[in-house]
Amino acid sequence: MGRGRAKAKQTKVARDLKYRTQDTDFGALARELHGGSEHPVESEQDVDYGVWSDYSEDSRD
Repeated sequence: MGRGRAKAKQTKVARDLKYRTQDTDFGALARELHGGSEHPVESEQDVDYGVWSDYSEDSRD
């Protein structure tokens, strides 16, 4: 099958993005791309390894 329908949709989306008159919030875009403070990444020090102690080699004996 041809890709006519998919290409038409891509063209429509590209045209919409190109000629859109709304202001773009570049700050929000940067936060989304770089990982804003809304979803902090858990550091290795914050992980509670006590939960996994049941699965260690010593407890299998």
